[in-house]
Amino acid sequence: MGWLRVIGLLSGTSMDGVDVAAAELRLDGDTVQLRPLGATVLPYPDALHEKLRAVLPPAGCSAEDLCRLDTYIGQQFAAAARLGIELAGGRADFVASLGQTIYHWVQGSGRARGTLQIGQPAWIAEATGLPVVADLRARDVAAGGQGAPLAGVFDALWLADEPGTTVALNIGGIANITVVGGRRPLAYDTGPGNALIDLAAGRITGTPQDTDGRIAASGTVHAELLELLLADGYYRRPAPKSTGKEHFNADYLARALDKLPAEIGDGDLLATLTELTARTIADACRNEQAAKVVASGGGVRNPVLLTALRRLLDAPLVVSDDLGMPADGKEAYLTALLGFLTWHGVSGNAPGTTGAAGPRLLGSITPGAGPLRLPEPANQQPRRLRMQPGNTAQEALCDLST
Repeated sequence: MGWLRVIGLLSGTSMDGVDVAAAELRLDGDTVQLRPLGATVLPYPDALHEKLRAVLPPAGCSAEDLCRLDTYIGQQFAAAARLGIELAGGRADFVASLGQTIYHWVQGSGRARGTLQIGQPAWIAEATGLPVVADLRARDVAAGGQGAPLAGVFDALWLADEPGTTVALNIGGIANITVVGGRRPLAYDTGPGNALIDLAAGRITGTPQDTDGRIAASGTVHAELLELLLADGYYRRPAPKSTGKEHFNADYLARALDKLPAEIGDGDLLATLTELTARTIADACRNEQAAKVVASGGGVRNPVLLTALRRLLDAPLVVSDDLGMPADGKEAYLTALLGFLTWHGVSGNAPGTTGAAGPRLLGSITPGAGPLRLPEPANQQPRRLRMQPGNTAQEALCDLST
């Protein structure tokens, strides 16, 4: 099969903007070839970011709020798709969008019952004239899966030939891991990645990010608060499992702080929350007997967090850039891959990782300006993903959002 140019879009649990990646993908027998063409981020305007944060649990969200946000986010994703087409040299075959998760419904038993991503794909199709593969999580949930993390498919293909047990780690608002080559295929959310760190930093500085871990570096870990946070039952729930800001939110942090006999300083609070993220990730990697950890996501840009992880892990940690996958763009390239698999009639979930009853074709397709023409379905499920050298001419455009 020939190469297809695909634009991948998503906004993660940090909700700071739309991650964009352009890639060429091709099926070659049981191997997906992926050539990165560039990646960037289109930040949300401040007003839109505030609207999103205002409807997060425990706040309420009316039907009017949801309708307006679905349109505003859809329009922002449409603008991001146009950036992606520039990264692809002015031409693409289709767009894949994971949207913006606004709510992930997990029952007390740990079963996912629903998930809602906004960012109406019709706006993307109208702005670009391209078909859009979207709503990629819901089918996995309907099949009994968690609907997240879907990175298990990408990681299992990409790291298939790595020796021993490799854990692919993504540190976004929520941290998740994929276990490749272990006792069983597995992927799950380990707990908060940057979610609580960003929340506390926003209250302290007005900016929801502890840039370079500077605030955390100024403090020391508060043992009592860390013990309170580690007592959360989520960490002992069996995998596969998923979570989100429905659980790890402002009220959650406030309840923990209310149990302390005295107030805690800003530096100590950030040091403790950073240690919580590192500890829960390291515990999960240790439980999976990781021989190597490959990290990606925004959290890898926090040197205090990475130092804590390297101290706590029993295995070496490398950043995905070292294996040819840009850490900041990995999830957008994952989205492009998921759309590519659906486009070719291939399942995009890994039942062993999400807990679904079986492999499923994911998502729905919104036609572009012309009739929808899909290729003949692939006759075998891919077993590996090979990264090809990127187009350096297009990589030079990776700062389009600045």
